[in-house]
Amino acid sequence: MEGEFDLGGSLGREAATGLGVVFATEALLAEYGKSITDTKFALQGFGNVGSWAAKFIHEKGGKVVAVSDITGAIKNPNGIDIPALLKHREITGTLKDFQGADFMDPNDLLVHECDVLIPCALGGVLNKENAADIKAKFIIEGANHPTDPEADEILSKKGVVILPDIYANSGGVTVSYFEWVQNIQGFMWEEEEVNFELKKYMTKAFHEIKAMCKLHDCNLRMGAFSLGVNRVARATLLRGWGA
Repeated sequence: MEGEFDLGGSLGREAATGLGVVFATEALLAEYGKSITDTKFALQGFGNVGSWAAKFIHEKGGKVVAVSDITGAIKNPNGIDIPALLKHREITGTLKDFQGADFMDPNDLLVHECDVLIPCALGGVLNKENAADIKAKFIIEGANHPTDPEADEILSKKGVVILPDIYANSGGVTVSYFEWVQNIQGFMWEEEEVNFELKKYMTKAFHEIKAMCKLHDCNLRMGAFSLGVNRVARATLLRGWGA
């Protein structure tokens, strides 16, 4: 650890995208009078984003009932012991042969019974072939563009709420911004402060997206895009670049 941040950087950066996904999920669930505690999650992808998200969900009392990565997929309806799974994967390099869950077909992960589905790996995994079979009530896009337009339409008609990638997986770039701020200051924040600020930014952004949705009578994806485009347009105007 000594000397690791001598030339800048930020504590909490490694976990930031996964933690941001969890803060975004908390903000969304709160809108429906729900919380992570006792909510059932399925995660496709157990790399940097998925493993950190699963860890924090577990710590907050959520039940991760299914997980997959390139080595396979596992399930446990009572919730997987995530710390034990992380230790198993660290030792073996795989999800296979984990004693606290049953093996499942990786293709079934996305349509597994759960409240919240978090695709954290590949783009285009939710498509017209499987969208109708999705059982989750909420989808949090931890990956970039995991839902194709046809699936978006099918899921919307089913009443599934999708939290778009442009917001949901922005925790990493947000903490990269914090890193830039710290480097300018020449003063490193404690990890608790980094995480506190991340939660504040993610929660505030969610409510700003919701306000945009209300203003334009649109879904969360369009609300997030509208908010982003409006901010860029306003900054361009104020800086005189569009003159």
